[in-house]
Amino acid sequence: MTGKPTNMREYRKRSERNLLIGAVLIFVIVGSVLIGVFYDWTAIFTSLTCLLPGVGVLVLLWFGLNALERARHDK
Repeated sequence: MTGKPTNMREYRKRSERNLLIGAVLIFVIVGSVLIGVFYDWTAIFTSLTCLLPGVGVLVLLWFGLNALERARHDK
């Protein structure tokens, strides 16, 4: 096992970003499709008024926690 050392911080950062993107896509796309199947396809537009702010909260929390982590490591 000779080779470049692995940067675990960068790997964790990329993994967290990919998990957030996956969660957002699943939340919006799967949620919208399920609402469209069970209620009506026109209900997707109404559901987006709830799903998108929910995704916004998740993204803001992620940015906030990343900012706190960066601030802690900078000291």
